[in-house]
Amino acid sequence: MSEAVRSSLRELLTQRYDDLKRRLTWRLGSAELASDALHDTWVHLEDRSDANGPVASPAAYLMRMATNLALDRLQRDRRLMSAEELDTLMLEIADPAPGPAQTVAARDEMEALAKLIEKMPARRRAIFLAVRVDELSNQEAALRFGVSTRLIGLELKRAHEYCVAHMDKHD
Repeated sequence: MSEAVRSSLRELLTQRYDDLKRRLTWRLGSAELASDALHDTWVHLEDRSDANGPVASPAAYLMRMATNLALDRLQRDRRLMSAEELDTLMLEIADPAPGPAQTVAARDEMEALAKLIEKMPARRRAIFLAVRVDELSNQEAALRFGVSTRLIGLELKRAHEYCVAHMDKHD
């Protein structure tokens, strides 16, 4: 849109502001929304550079632009929550962070698991810690301990079974 066209549209908006606001208020049902839409139209005219030719009906063009901007604003505002809705939602959402009771329970469980791991045979414990804590692959653990990957898998299975069987007794 050329500067001359934008300038003439801004001038028309200024001259016919009251009439445009009255018509928009009737169309939108809100004087405040109409006023905001006309302001947005003014700002939009400043930034507008996509239309190339002259505007056939400047007043209709301004009304259409203001109406579309008002409708966009309404849609945007509908997506936002009111403070009351936000407070209600926050009360309904459970805090995912563990509370003091869960923290104590988790610490107790970790201590019990550490004691169980200490009671495992030395090689099984070392394999279990290498794979589960140090995150070695079964192949890497097999190389480190000089055993087959099958034996690593068996030791891990036995370690897990031992932990599951004894943790159930702990609970």
